[in-house]
Amino acid sequence: MTDQTHTTMESHPDMAEMRERHARAERAASTQRGQAVEALAMVTGLYLAASPWIAGFNGFTTLAVNNLITGIAYALLLSGFGHAYERTHARAWAAAMLGAWTIVAPWVVAGNVDTTRSVVNNVIVGIVALVLALAAAAAAKETDRSRSTRSARRPG
Repeated sequence: MTDQTHTTMESHPDMAEMRERHARAERAASTQRGQAVEALAMVTGLYLAASPWIAGFNGFTTLAVNNLITGIAYALLLSGFGHAYERTHARAWAAAMLGAWTIVAPWVVAGNVDTTRSVVNNVIVGIVALVLALAAAAAAKETDRSRSTRSARRPG
């Protein structure tokens, strides 16, 4: 007769690691730094989306639509920062690219939209967005680094 052992999902070796990663992500996301980055990123994205109407350059349709779409995308990319702290690395780099795009957008989008208001607004908001995204990427990288260090120490 063959000896068949039935294992449950609870006894799977990866379950303990998954629980530990989740607990570590929760601890990291509950830090003041994690919460501050997430809140500031959300406000930055929402401001970028509304900035053509706030700063008064909504007459430039191409830049207004660009800022609206970019702002919403930025806010969505980093709004779940605390809830998916470990998986934020790629989203943070995408948000950093949106921040860089925001900086150069007044000179790249179609039409003559590079007025003082639009340039100053986009450069400042783009720099803030870029810095926040890089902070999120650095925080996610720290979490990834601690996970890989722990995995390397675990006996195989």
